[in-house]
Amino acid sequence: MRWGLISDIHANAPALRAVLEDLDRHNVDRVLCAGDVVGYYPFPNETIDIMVKRRAISIQGNHDRAVLNVDPSMMNPEASDAVMWTASQISDRSRRYLASLPPNTAVRSGKEFIRVFHGSPRDPIEYVYEDDVTEGLLLMARCSMLVMGHTHIPYVRRFPSGLIVNPGSVGQPRDGDPRASYSIVDTEEGVVENHRVEYDLDAMARRFEGTSLPRWLLDRLNNGI
Repeated sequence: MRWGLISDIHANAPALRAVLEDLDRHNVDRVLCAGDVVGYYPFPNETIDIMVKRRAISIQGNHDRAVLNVDPSMMNPEASDAVMWTASQISDRSRRYLASLPPNTAVRSGKEFIRVFHGSPRDPIEYVYEDDVTEGLLLMARCSMLVMGHTHIPYVRRFPSGLIVNPGSVGQPRDGDPRASYSIVDTEEGVVENHRVEYDLDAMARRFEGTSLPRWLLDRLNNGI
C-alpha cells in the first residue's frame, strides 16, 4: 500500500491542494497527517474541509490544540496572534473536527506497523531534528515505522528495527526550500521518498489582505524559513 505522509499544513489550503494533486499523480492510496492542520495561515475552514473530503487520517498538533482551547500561552508572539485569529474564524464544524483528532494514532499496513506523533512518542511538543533521531524512539513507540512532524524539516532515518520519517511541512517549510513538502511510503517495498511541490503563493497573499495576521508569516513562506 502507498501512503502519503503529510504534516504541518497550518491552514495553507493552496499548498495542501497542490500536494494532494501531486499525491494523486503518484497513485497514493491513503493520507496520514502528523498534525497541525491549522494555525499561522488564513484558510482554516477550507483546509479542514479538504481534509474531511479526502478522508485523511490525522492527529492533533500543538497549534490545533491551542486553537481549540484558545490558549496560545506556550507560543511566540506571531504564533500566538495566529492562534487567536484562527480561533475567532473557525466554524463550529471545524471546531468539532479539531476536537475529534487524537493525540497520536497507529495503522497497520502490509509488513509495517506505523505510529504517528506530532512531536515525539515521549512529548507531543518535542522537536526531533534529524541529528536527534535514535533507534530508541522506534522502540519507545513499539512500531516498525515512526512518523513525526513539528520540525517542518523532512528526513528519513533507517535502523535495523525500522524507519523514522518526518515528511516536512506542507504549509510552512523551514529548510530553505519554499515548496510544499510531503513524503510517500510504500509499505510493501519499505521505500520512502520525499517530494516538493510548488503552489500558488499569490492566492495566499491575496487572502492575507484584510486579516490581522502578522505579515511576517507571509514573508517567511517566500523564503522557506
